[in-house]
Amino acid sequence: MDLNSTTSTLELEPQTFSKQSYQFWTLQIAGWLGYAVVVFLAIIQPQISEPDFNSEGQFINLVVETLSGFTLSYFQWLFIQKIVHLPLKKTLLFSFISAATLGVVFNIIKLSVFKVVVYQQHWNEAWNMLEFGGWLLFSLTTMLVWTSIFFIMLYNTKLQKEHEMLLRAQTAAKDAQLQMLRYQLNPHFMFNTMNAISTLIYKNENDKANEMLDKLCEFFRYSLDKHDKSKTSLRKELELLDLYLSIEKVRFAQRLQIDFDIEAQTKNCQVPNMLLQPLVENAIKYAIEPSKEGGTIRISTQKVGHKLVLLVIDSGKEIKGKSNDGFGIGISNTKARLDAMFNGDYQVNITQYGDEGSGAKNQVGTKVFISIPFETVTYD
Repeated sequence: MDLNSTTSTLELEPQTFSKQSYQFWTLQIAGWLGYAVVVFLAIIQPQISEPDFNSEGQFINLVVETLSGFTLSYFQWLFIQKIVHLPLKKTLLFSFISAATLGVVFNIIKLSVFKVVVYQQHWNEAWNMLEFGGWLLFSLTTMLVWTSIFFIMLYNTKLQKEHEMLLRAQTAAKDAQLQMLRYQLNPHFMFNTMNAISTLIYKNENDKANEMLDKLCEFFRYSLDKHDKSKTSLRKELELLDLYLSIEKVRFAQRLQIDFDIEAQTKNCQVPNMLLQPLVENAIKYAIEPSKEGGTIRISTQKVGHKLVLLVIDSGKEIKGKSNDGFGIGISNTKARLDAMFNGDYQVNITQYGDEGSGAKNQVGTKVFISIPFETVTYD
């Protein structure tokens, strides 16, 4: 994990804690104030007109009851925070055992204070099971309700954290996969180009070799400047492709003809970095290089609905018997990158066709069709 990722993770925890703490105290204060209002309206207010009503004692009792409930529910919050990392069944079991225990404690406090403050009796004077049981039901219900609320809050936060961690892990894995596939393309292209330069030097075509080497340096300088982005605009991708083709034209001269048919509105569309280069390299390898006459590679783009459609079509080569069905590392890597980047929301079709107008009976061309979501680039 890099420094930025670590810093982001460390910053997330205080933010999550602060948000959760704010939610708890807001709920705690509002909830117990609401509890006091309900008890006043339901129990105290109807008795105010009675002649022997101890208003001062009732209000003191209500304050003590509310504060004790507030304190006990806070302890319950701290307890659930400690056990929320346990398996769900154990967390539920311990939470509700704790709630029942605190409910009994809350009931004893309420009944004792009521006896002492309202009736000036001893704290446990004249207790009976009916009276204690009647109060206990309400006390248990109160603590169980608070426990349920706290449990939902904490467990939901735990699930959110786990989901965020999973998303970060998936993103990191996807980025690593894209980088690995991209770095696999660069050495593959470099090997082919250096081999071509070596051939030119062997043939004493030093000027061509020098020109090709200069173009290669320019290509890699441009490519490495963009290595930190998994996507770029089609405009930038075409600029990179132009650099690549300028290298190959040194090698093939008039044998390599390129036909661009780029729809203007597609130039700002997002595409994976180095999407076209390996496809064109493949076409050169299987269509241009084997043919003495060379051939034409046509590159076209258009927007079809909500999709960007890219076509790389070569004019084919004369072959004997079955068509060559090898498509090299470029196609397999392209499919892997698209799958990692678009999670299945893409289409790649590779078809071969007979070029009847060429005059060659066994002339077979290859068409690579790619469809990806049309998304306008937000950076360039």
